[in-house]
Amino acid sequence: MKLHELKNVVGAVHRKKRVGCGEGSGHGKTSGRGGKGQTARSGGSIRPGFEGGQMPLYRKLPHRGFNQAAFRVEPVVVNVGDLAVIDASISEVNAEVLVKAGLIRKDETLVKVLGDGEITRALKVTASKFSESAKAKIEKAGGQAIVAPATPEQRWQQRPAASRRGGSAVATDRDDGHPRGRLMIGSGRSPRCVGHPGKVIGDRQPLELER
Repeated sequence: MKLHELKNVVGAVHRKKRVGCGEGSGHGKTSGRGGKGQTARSGGSIRPGFEGGQMPLYRKLPHRGFNQAAFRVEPVVVNVGDLAVIDASISEVNAEVLVKAGLIRKDETLVKVLGDGEITRALKVTASKFSESAKAKIEKAGGQAIVAPATPEQRWQQRPAASRRGGSAVATDRDDGHPRGRLMIGSGRSPRCVGHPGKVIGDRQPLELER
């Protein structure tokens, strides 16, 4: 059998379904769309969970628990066995070396080294995190496992969600630094001074934070 002799099996190819040809076409007067209304129109659809305006089931049921998927930061994983592909002339390994070796992407800076595989040469590995087995294997081979200090972006991502949204702070509205009420940050609304209802302070720098 040659390439030009290949054929589809019987039933694999269907003719295009033609609708709107009347009742004698086999698809009915309304082309299989039922009666008139939203679902009979072009582009008409009903979103999942919509129940016609009544209280939907997903709002009736209680929502309990916690999920950090919205702000979870997962490190990219590199095993000690993967370090064997790095050139033998390199003795210090960091994120830039891993990018050149094709082990991580250029925008991935949070790297965790795991202990799968074996390492046979001494390497000075700098990464964000190490597993206990990875650290033991690197040091057993005569190398070093150095935890890299977190960048400002990584520190911000690793903070709890409440801290990243902000908290209450005392703001100043005068040149002499006299406090003029309390500025609520991160409430989703324009910052307003509690001591002066309705007065927007704006984006002034907070004087001090309340613990």
